[in-house]
Amino acid sequence: MLVKAYNCGTLSGTYAKDAAALANAVKASGADVVLLPGTSAVRRSAAGAAMRAGAEIDTNIVDASLEGDAVTVQKWAYRQRILTSFTRAAKPWVIVTDPSLFGEICAKLGASAEAVPPCGDVETRTVQNGLEAASGGGESTIKPDAELLFVAGAGWTKKQADGAVHLDEAAAAITGFISKSGASLGSSKSLVDMPEAAEKFTFMSHMNQVGQTGATPRHKKGLSTCCHGEEPHVVGWRFISERRAVNLDANCGWAQGKADVLYVGDAFEVMKKVNALLGA
Repeated sequence: MLVKAYNCGTLSGTYAKDAAALANAVKASGADVVLLPGTSAVRRSAAGAAMRAGAEIDTNIVDASLEGDAVTVQKWAYRQRILTSFTRAAKPWVIVTDPSLFGEICAKLGASAEAVPPCGDVETRTVQNGLEAASGGGESTIKPDAELLFVAGAGWTKKQADGAVHLDEAAAAITGFISKSGASLGSSKSLVDMPEAAEKFTFMSHMNQVGQTGATPRHKKGLSTCCHGEEPHVVGWRFISERRAVNLDANCGWAQGKADVLYVGDAFEVMKKVNALLGA
């Protein structure tokens, strides 16, 4: 069983070029199984590349094992309620994993990741004249490849120790940390549903929602602030490897065995100190 892995860091981000490069890599490798990390560029082009290479493809793979000449993979189904295990007889077989699990799965299958070889000129109707920063929307706060997920809860909009609400200060603390740390931003449903939050937290939308009715990200680390940590929140954290939380309530849900570390304190003061350290 020959397993080949490509880190895909050299992909251009253009579908026509990336699909051609991946298809050529799959065919030239002669491998039975080809591993790819599920970056945005790979997810956009891997299916087309597999079709061109005459390969089968499965995405969102969370684990894999090699037994003899058979690779068995695992994948969640039915809204992450059922973990399925299966294998395929078809060759080549393209397996796309979550980027955070790519290295671990490569090690399990005994494959060393290589760069995707260049495929030369590709005929395309798309002409890229350059890159221009988006205006108005600012920096994207959703970063699937980030190591850390930072989640903000409704506590940021509550009255603070002085009896006043400090939404501007809260927004500055959150965006400051996201900018300096490179973390991805998550939110509780209660926060993104608040009209006052929508007015001040323009960098956040329902796309950032994490939890039972939101996303279930797979970052290596997670930091929750001003979230009570009950079951709807924890569902969205099920794939986070290391969980930490900041909350004034020592009896909140995070303290009931749902966080690896709970900092009992004022999130405003904690994040102010953290941002100061990051900026030093």
